Amino acid sequence: MAKILVVEDEAKIARFVELELKYEGYEVEIANDGRTGLEKALHANVDLVLLDIMLPELSGIEVCRRIRMESQIPIIMLTAKDDVTDKVAGLDMGADDYMTKPFAIEELLARIRVALNRQSKVMSEGKQDILVHGDLKLNLLSHSAFYGNEELTLTKKEYELLEYLMKNKNIALTREQLLNNVWDYEYFGDTNVVDVYIRYLRQKIDDKFGIRLINTVRGVGYIIKDEK
Repeated sequence: MAKILVVEDEAKIARFVELELKYEGYEVEIANDGRTGLEKALHANVDLVLLDIMLPELSGIEVCRRIRMESQIPIIMLTAKDDVTDKVAGLDMGADDYMTKPFAIEELLARIRVALNRQSKVMSEGKQDILVHGDLKLNLLSHSAFYGNEELTLTKKEYELLEYLMKNKNIALTREQLLNNVWDYEYFGDTNVVDVYIRYLRQKIDDKFGIRLINTVRGVGYIIKDEK
């Protein structure tokens, strides 16, 4: 069974989550501050990190950023703030998912299973091939994107959103479809995060290179169409 690191400075919450995870059969490590959490995330051979945003020593956002410099281990952010800015900041630093406190333990367990399954699938299948759309290329092996000869600076979620759009060219994708397939779970109506990331991609690709890559389908969602 997987080993999960819980980085949480509120002792009661950490203990509650630890007991629930152990009941489900997971091995659990606990860290009560950001610096200890970072050390354990990189050296304790854990399979997933539950990471609170508000932490002493180092913030959860900074811990996430430093983990991503060395590892692609799944990270689920925990935050008491129901603010899309916090959510986007965590995802931009490379978090795979987030939950707002208070949360239902059943939902947290479901999201843990999704993140672990996705990581297992990526590791077992590997990635291959290159996606091409005009001058835009995505290298699925190196997780990199280029427009012409210029490499694009994309966050983890920006890249995954662009990859999904390109893999489904000429299909109008709803916001709910994008959430379920890029973020791997339903946001229960909180679809504005998709619009935020579409805007980021447009700024980095459409606006920068003077093209129209991502089209809005009114009343539906978004689409990348083959060039004619």
